Amino acid sequence: MTAPATTPAKAATQAKAAAPSKAAKLAPPVKRRTDDKRQRILDAAVQVFARKGFFASRISDIAAAAGIADGTVYLYFESKDNILIKLFDEVMGEHIEAARQEAKRVVDAAAQLRVIADHHLGLLGRNPDLAVVFQVEVRQSTKFMELFTASWLMEYFDIVEAAIEAGQKQGTFRKDLSRKLATHAFFGALDALVTSWVLARNAFDLMELAGPVVELFLTGAAAKAPPRRR
Repeated sequence: MTAPATTPAKAATQAKAAAPSKAAKLAPPVKRRTDDKRQRILDAAVQVFARKGFFASRISDIAAAAGIADGTVYLYFESKDNILIKLFDEVMGEHIEAARQEAKRVVDAAAQLRVIADHHLGLLGRNPDLAVVFQVEVRQSTKFMELFTASWLMEYFDIVEAAIEAGQKQGTFRKDLSRKLATHAFFGALDALVTSWVLARNAFDLMELAGPVVELFLTGAAAKAPPRRR
């Protein structure tokens, strides 16, 4: 016996119901880094890169913000570039793994997309300096963009595409929908929201938009057709 197909509108309702309440915001990713001094350097780098810009920042700026000697930074990182690479890899690694594990605990495809959106907007919405680094500073370098696209972005796309494939099997999404196109559209909407939030200097609640963007993705922008008269 086959399960009844789920319509996009019903899927949007299910995703909304599965979303955490305001009182139960997603907790920050669990940090696996145990070296306090190394963590202080990474935290200081986020602040310095966001305030001064990556290319204008110096190792001495990061050391001063971390409250350590310049030479101590080199005990943990080879260069300023290496700090940014490690920062990005570790933060995104934790974020993607947390989203993957939570999405696995949800059967409904629409709710899985809501989990992903909550993680994406929550990670950067709770960390304005990190959002500046990821959305602005990293993207000024083709080298960094190529490096990060080849690593974490492909993993991120895999999670989104898996949710969309599940939705096609459940009847939530059209069978003829290009999963690759839908994945890029979903990520692009979230990514553009974060960039707008950064440029607007955090003028709106970024995390509150997770639900609306998922609903827009699921149901589209078209008005509902009025019921036909019999």
